[in-house]
Amino acid sequence: MNIELLRRLCETPGVPGREHRVRSLIEAEIEGLFDEVYTDPMGSLICTRYPTKDQDVDNDPERVLLLCHMDEIGFLVSHISDKGFLHVDPVGGFDPRTLFARRVLVCTNDGDFKGVMNAGGKALHIASPEERKKIPEVTDFVVDLGMGAEAKEKIKIGDFIVMDEPLLDMGQKIVSKALDNRIACWLGIEILRQMINNGDKHACEITVAFTAQEEVGLRGARTASFGVSPDIAFGIDTTLACDTPGTPEKDTVTVQGKGFGLHIKDGSFIADIDLVEEIEALAAEKDIPAQRTILARGGQDGAAGQQAGSGAKAAGIVVGTRYIHTVTEMIDKTDLEAARDIMAAYLAKH
Repeated sequence: MNIELLRRLCETPGVPGREHRVRSLIEAEIEGLFDEVYTDPMGSLICTRYPTKDQDVDNDPERVLLLCHMDEIGFLVSHISDKGFLHVDPVGGFDPRTLFARRVLVCTNDGDFKGVMNAGGKALHIASPEERKKIPEVTDFVVDLGMGAEAKEKIKIGDFIVMDEPLLDMGQKIVSKALDNRIACWLGIEILRQMINNGDKHACEITVAFTAQEEVGLRGARTASFGVSPDIAFGIDTTLACDTPGTPEKDTVTVQGKGFGLHIKDGSFIADIDLVEEIEALAAEKDIPAQRTILARGGQDGAAGQQAGSGAKAAGIVVGTRYIHTVTEMIDKTDLEAARDIMAAYLAKH
């Protein structure tokens, strides 16, 4: 599998509303895969491949939309103190317990600056026992670039910040920040590449929308889906894999190594059951491992596809991810391959 593409996707910074670098990487990577490519006003990259099988001239081809969001959780600079400390406003959901003592990258139009993130307050050696128990709010964290007052000359309000961690290839596992949702960007490219390399033909019109601003409310997916008006929509995303110590078995959501997740329900949508059963039957036919998933809260781009225009059949194709929304997000390679293979097989049938 193309680990180097996934590495470049994960290590390229891009938070909600600042997906430009990720979009440019994808544009270069997809050359020759699609017949039409454009960027919509929200910043989503809309890529369409026309049918490659003979068509019934009396009927329009079925439109299948894959929604793959480009953004990762991060921060925007909200204030710069006279001493050069950067205060932050989150774009996406963080657990503050995962933010202590992190290396970060502050991204500007004039270059990127390495820094460190810590919560304001007393250091360990001078804090009282009660003070050490307190968990700060996300907005209590500040970034120190080590440049003092010069930071006011280099950084602007609205510049963005991401975690600064490399992708790790750990045998059967991959660990990185931003696997949510650069694995979907990887899938949006590699599904089409596999179909083309295999010589697979398709009667449907395939659109892959690499969407903006999912982490703050499925915003890019809503406008992209409205523009495409799909008949069938798939939200391609991560989901939880809580198959780790301390979580009851009933709350695991997915188990790594047991295949792609066929997403049934979350806080944003309920999948079309006929589509779910079709995908499940195809997975069994092709011997592709699969597991059904339900997420108690949260949402994903499939909801936007389902609710666009007069509506569409929709489901989620997801990859179980441990330690989600941290710099140690972990996936199993076989689950990622299964997600690629089932979507390539589905599209080749339609």
